[in-house]
Amino acid sequence: MSSPAQTIQFEQHLNALPAQVYTAFTNATALREWLCDIATVNPRCGGRVYLWWNSGYYTSGEYTDLEPEERVVFTWQGRGDPAPSLVDVKLKAMDGGTHLTLTHSKIGTGEEWADTAREIQHDWPRALENLESVLESGQDLRITRRPMLGIGINDFNSEIAQQMGVPVGEGIRIDGTVEGMGAQAAGLMKDDVIVGMAGHTITNYPNLAVALQSKRAGDCIEVVYYRGPEKKTVMMELSKRPMPEIPELPDQLAEALRKEYANQFAALRQCFEGVSETEADHRPAGGEWNAKEIVAHLILGERDNQAFIASI
Repeated sequence: MSSPAQTIQFEQHLNALPAQVYTAFTNATALREWLCDIATVNPRCGGRVYLWWNSGYYTSGEYTDLEPEERVVFTWQGRGDPAPSLVDVKLKAMDGGTHLTLTHSKIGTGEEWADTAREIQHDWPRALENLESVLESGQDLRITRRPMLGIGINDFNSEIAQQMGVPVGEGIRIDGTVEGMGAQAAGLMKDDVIVGMAGHTITNYPNLAVALQSKRAGDCIEVVYYRGPEKKTVMMELSKRPMPEIPELPDQLAEALRKEYANQFAALRQCFEGVSETEADHRPAGGEWNAKEIVAHLILGERDNQAFIASI
């Protein structure tokens, strides 16, 4: 005999037209803007729905009912879920916007469903709040509320650990802290090695990103680190990410970006003014980058930025 199923319902009013909200659930690019990091969808009955997050979580399913501007229904088989559940999104034009009702049903009961039910209860309100923000202001709260530690990161491996007297060979080595941000306020210093954060083991940068993924600016987290051979623990308040003022119109945004690029290029040219090839090839210390390699790193980062923009 199967266990009884539970249903969890959420409601959100959006200052956007039903057609825009419908697109947000049926278009791959739109889904990435507010819900997930990768999306592949085929918006027809029986068409696939695949959503993936940088944390490693994913869900797959298929659309079972589509009524443009009114309803979107799809199955949901999340990673680790005992069985598929069902997401039913109903849209109703109201007060110049859209009233959204999202019903997540066919959620089992018992211990094997406990984590899934808890995540559904926690994650959908945040996602719908972000949908509201993206549709109304264009701001992705996953970015604008993404916390900052206020640290620079340096190389770290077993050899460096031995030189520093640190008894572990993996972690995040701090290169410096930013004035006024959480790491400095918590007392962290250059060459401290972070090995734990918010209950996560930290061995590299991807671990750090995962540990912070569900956190917001203002949250207080526990940080475990080594200062030389001594292991320490401290509470840190995560800092707010500075956000520039974004022009509302595309041509204004393009002009602002042109000015910013011009300023950055001018600063870079000034930095290299009078620098010889020999000086640009010089490494300040063993294993550190020379000036040319730093410029190459900037170019590679800009190429990645352009590729990301082109994919949106």
